[in-house]
Amino acid sequence: MQDLGTIKSLLAARGVHPKHRFGQNFLHDANAMRSILQAADIRSGETILEVGPGTGTLTECLLDAGARVVACELDRDMAAILRDRLGSRIMLVEGDCLADKHHLGPELLAALGSGPFRLVANLPYAAATPLMATLLEKHPACGGMVVTIQREVADRLLAKPGTAEIGPLTITAQLRAHVERVATLKPGCFWPAPEVTSAVVRLTRREPALELPESLQGLVESAFQQRRKQLRNTLGPEFPFPTGFDATRRPETLAPDEWIMLARAVAR
Repeated sequence: MQDLGTIKSLLAARGVHPKHRFGQNFLHDANAMRSILQAADIRSGETILEVGPGTGTLTECLLDAGARVVACELDRDMAAILRDRLGSRIMLVEGDCLADKHHLGPELLAALGSGPFRLVANLPYAAATPLMATLLEKHPACGGMVVTIQREVADRLLAKPGTAEIGPLTITAQLRAHVERVATLKPGCFWPAPEVTSAVVRLTRREPALELPESLQGLVESAFQQRRKQLRNTLGPEFPFPTGFDATRRPETLAPDEWIMLARAVAR
């Protein structure tokens, strides 16, 4: 497992530094790394997607556990380090993991293939929310995730109705997966230390999957654009609210299963 000295040496040997624009904060705390690996419980031969592998600290651990690793790295300097250290042991995709806000990049899709996979990664903060939402909504082959993210994103994933943290990501995650907080990581676990606290979360896709109406995601996103307004105002006077539903409620008060009820009312 790479320690902080090793990470710094790898970068210094190439004359490169952590890049703020790529959200590079390298996790070097051994206890945090062990928490991730324990939560991931890698099975030999399974396909693991790692986004933002950096110098390969977690990557090497995943390989040692027997995973087939598809690593997606946007930074050419980091990709060069990975090629030199790990070579053909990984399938390296250079570039953005997302083609746009809602779709994985074509090279990454090709590398993953059609079989099942999981995401295990210390995610760049900017990529975390769109990547997780895309995998949950569009890629049922992704059976789960163990990821390091900002604590506030973890709070949104785990939010309860009536709290300020609840939003579209909450609904997307909780209807499609079981969500658990594994650990909270202080800034000092990373180099350079970020200005925020991080968290490790585990998402396990629901089996069997809930049957979700096609209109669900658009409905949720539309309502939360004006989260302080009553649903009868955000969804409009023609919306077919189910009998007995209080249309004066605000979006943040609804539980995930109530959004399914509203989406099904649209589909009738």
